[in-house]
Parts: sequence; C-alpha cells; structure tokens
Amino acid sequence: MTSEDHPPTDRLQRDRPHSARVWNFLLGGKDHYAADREAGEMILRMFPDIALLARLQRRFLVRAVRHLAAEAGIRQFLDIGSGLPTVDNTHEVAQRIAPASRIVYVDNDPLVLVHAEDLLTSTPEGACAYLDADVRDPEGILEVAARTLDFSQPVALTMLGILGQIPDSDEPEAIVARFLDALPPGSYLALSDGTDTNEALNQAISVYNANSPSSYHLRGPERIAAYFDGLELVEPGIVPTAQWHPAPDDVSRSTSDSGVDAICGIGRKV
Repeated sequence: MTSEDHPPTDRLQRDRPHSARVWNFLLGGKDHYAADREAGEMILRMFPDIALLARLQRRFLVRAVRHLAAEAGIRQFLDIGSGLPTVDNTHEVAQRIAPASRIVYVDNDPLVLVHAEDLLTSTPEGACAYLDADVRDPEGILEVAARTLDFSQPVALTMLGILGQIPDSDEPEAIVARFLDALPPGSYLALSDGTDTNEALNQAISVYNANSPSSYHLRGPERIAAYFDGLELVEPGIVPTAQWHPAPDDVSRSTSDSGVDAICGIGRKV
C-alpha cells in the first residue's frame, strides 16, 4: 500500500503520461491530464483504431466476468491492472449476478488509488478491496489479497492489457505462472493483450514508448497464447477480442482486416 510519506496525490506526475490515464482518455473518460491526452492523441493520429481496440478490450472484460460469474460459478475475482473506474467495473458485473462475489482490484497508478472509493462500493453480501501494488510482486499481492479472498476456493484472475506493460526482462510468463500456481484447481485466467501483427500499431507504440516514462510491449499471438499453457481453454479459445462470445450490441468488426491487433481468452486450471 501507499506509504504515509508518499501520499497518492504526491505521486500523480501530472506532467508525464501514464498508461492507465492514456487508456482512460482513449475510452472517453475524464480522469486524465494534458500529458496523457497528448500521448493519446499522438497514438490516435498514427493508429486511429486504438480507441476501438480499447473499447473492445473493455467489452471483453464485461463478457468475461459475466461468463465466469454466471456460467462458471466463480465468486472471487483478482483484477490485476484494474485501471480507472468506468462503466461496468468487475465488481458491478459480478455482483449483479452473484451479490456475494468478492473482488480485489490491483493497480499501481496513484490516480486509481485516489479514485479507489469508486471501486470499493460493494454489495452488503460481498466485498471489494483495492491494493496499490505492482504486478511484478505476485507474492506480495497474493498475501494482501488473502485478507479478502479465500485461496482455498476458485478465483478468477483477470489480466487485461497489463502484461504488455511488462518488458521481457521481467519475464511476464513467469509472473502469470506464479499467480496461477497459488490458485486452486477450478480457478480461471482471463487475459487479453495487444499483438505485434499490425505495422501501423507497432509504429504508434514505438513512438509512444519513446515519449513516455512507461512502455508497452506488443507481442506475437503465439507468445500471448503461451500464457495459457497448462490450462483448459474455454470455447472459442484464443481469439480477437471482438470474437469472444460477442453480445448483440458489441462492435461487430475487429480492429483490422486480420483481426489480431488484440487477442484474448479464458483458461481453467484443472
């Protein structure tokens, strides 16, 4: 959690873009600063479909949580890289289906912490908690999350767009494995990330990385699929985000003719 010596408002760094705030800008949100808008507009000029990609990823989150709560019977969610509050947050979707659902949100953006009260409005039957932590510390996250979640029972681990923020040197595959090793059989991983299959997107992200203190790392579809190694994939498997059980009112097209600028999937630990 945040130290008393460094309150979240002291860590906002308004003059530097932050991925969570840039993403909020692309989603049409209001929680961003001039530096975030400038970075977002730069990406939009180079790759206009980035805003659609952001919306598709958010819609996948809603469909994934709905499936996990309604079809898989999951009542516990560990949302890593939750981002800024918006419409249909994980706990809202889950608790509409099962009011007793328990959710732990994890993010390391201080602006998310400032808005944590928006995330923490749980039903009386359920529970919500927010953890200010880095995904590269699975053991620390799991230790604190255990105050809210019962790790002897199945948990849904959601990791949407977060692993793209982890460089290869920090071994994202090992991070996923460390989380999954701590979860009991019957748990699930819901994951999505951007792919390196579109040259325009590659160039836009390269320019963003050169002008931001944080960076995003696009990877090949086979690298992203490897996060699910050892898990039992839920149909239709690993697909473009627009194609995972699309709802009638969802965007009907993917972000490019190839449809693989971002892919997603859900896997069950057996």
